[in-house]
Amino acid sequence: MRYLHTMVRVTNLEESLEFWCEKMGLIETRRIDVPEGKFTLIFLAGDKDLDAAKANNAPELELTYNWESDETYQTGRSWGHLAYKVDNIYETCQALMDKGVVINRPPRDGRMAFVKSPDNISIELLQEGESLAPAEPWASMENTGDW
Repeated sequence: MRYLHTMVRVTNLEESLEFWCEKMGLIETRRIDVPEGKFTLIFLAGDKDLDAAKANNAPELELTYNWESDETYQTGRSWGHLAYKVDNIYETCQALMDKGVVINRPPRDGRMAFVKSPDNISIELLQEGESLAPAEPWASMENTGDW
């Protein structure tokens, strides 16, 4: 058995792609339009997973957009979050904030932060390797909302 992808439904394809690609930095690996089913599947991978994802050897994030749906998607208590490792948690959070993304749980410990997608998907950002030394403004920054 091999883990392939995680699928999340999105309500606004352009807004979602702006968030996941332009703000989070994921890269579209392929897109499948299914006119008979009236939906689009878009697969995304991180830059360090890109070659493996294109060879179908790395897990990806699948965005599913239902063309004519006005459904509001709910998340259940069994759902937690998606997690991504980053090279520098402070630089990543600052870049996201500069692009208008709210840091729901700041990286006070130099190791972990949380943000949310436009569809309220919780995303954990984890420092690659050892935690960075606590630093301002992160060390004293309060949580915003939930994650």
